Amino acid sequence: MFGFLNPFTKITAAQGRALGFQFNDGGREAAGFKGGAGDCVVRAIAIAAELPYMQVYEDLRAANASYADQRNDKLARRLNAKGVSPRNGNHRNVFHGYIVSHGFEWVPTMKIGAGCQVHMLANELPAGRLIVKVSKHLAAVVDGIIHDTHNPSRGGSRCVYGYYIKR
Repeated sequence: MFGFLNPFTKITAAQGRALGFQFNDGGREAAGFKGGAGDCVVRAIAIAAELPYMQVYEDLRAANASYADQRNDKLARRLNAKGVSPRNGNHRNVFHGYIVSHGFEWVPTMKIGAGCQVHMLANELPAGRLIVKVSKHLAAVVDGIIHDTHNPSRGGSRCVYGYYIKR
């Protein structure tokens, strides 16, 4: 329960096999986008599902707009205030169904009070096409190689909350 008090926690994580890293913007630049954006959800889906960046971007924009129009909750109000562009980030309430509809299955790796069980390490994640959920970020991992604009693994110590795996 109090794994953060255990001085050996990071040593165990450091002994795992590191994931490789490949710079990949998921087709963002080729689609004509420039500069930085909070579009990790779009990138991760485009890479793992092997879909064009612009298709995923437009699909999520439409899903955000639909959610904002049909709901009256805090997320809908935020979408209406900030705009429905996927550049502004995406919420699980919107992207989860989209990812599942493309043949992925959600596999949770954390339980309440159990602490971190799975890290961004090759020996702790299965092979295949994954969309990995870590704190405030989604990243594509394809056969043990992170495909993203930066390496989010924190040297293998970053906790994985769960992942979508292509079936």
